[in-house]
Amino acid sequence: MTSGGYGDSSAKIDYVFKVVLIGDSAVGKSQILARYARDEFSLDSKATIGVEFQTRTLVIDHKSVKAQIWDTAGQERYRAVTSAYYRGAVGAMLVYDITRRQTFDHIPRWLEELRAHADKNIVIILIGNKSDLEDQRAVSTEDAKEFAEKEGLFFLETSALNATNVESAFLTVLTEIFNIVNKKSLAAAEDEGNSNPGSLAGRKINIVPGPAQEIPPKSSMCCKS
Repeated sequence: MTSGGYGDSSAKIDYVFKVVLIGDSAVGKSQILARYARDEFSLDSKATIGVEFQTRTLVIDHKSVKAQIWDTAGQERYRAVTSAYYRGAVGAMLVYDITRRQTFDHIPRWLEELRAHADKNIVIILIGNKSDLEDQRAVSTEDAKEFAEKEGLFFLETSALNATNVESAFLTVLTEIFNIVNKKSLAAAEDEGNSNPGSLAGRKINIVPGPAQEIPPKSSMCCKS
């Protein structure tokens, strides 16, 4: 069971997952985050300086999960600063603008940087934002889906303006992370002679997948708005 509610800030937290948003400047990373974390959209959004983050608590399989989402500036001069923030991330959202081909062409470079700085088992989703501007499309859904399949990424097209697929994108990443971490925790509990899932209750933990952990093959997702 997955619930996308905004949650009660006073409730106990079972897991804290760090997710990073990366991609070129002005692709809509901050708008995607604002839509997900606060259900807001601003037509007068300014460029992110350095790194900002928001949190949102949701329930996955009766466990309280706090998503700590980091919005990294896309400008080149900040890349040396933001690279440190990849550490500890268990999820990443690679964002491009479907109306600007260049932002999609830069995705391989962002992916290379992500894989160089983040844990090798990080859950990654490719996001084609601004799907509400279909008449200005410069990147086909098929091209993006093919790239995602080749790289083993999830894929969705979103519109922060219309809130299309924004919730689904975050839930896809967070649910996959939860399933991986939960399996790892249960396996550890069984190794200790305690196979009771309730043993995790009440623990506030920030789990980063370890080097030995294997992520099941990801199936690409494609949703046209």
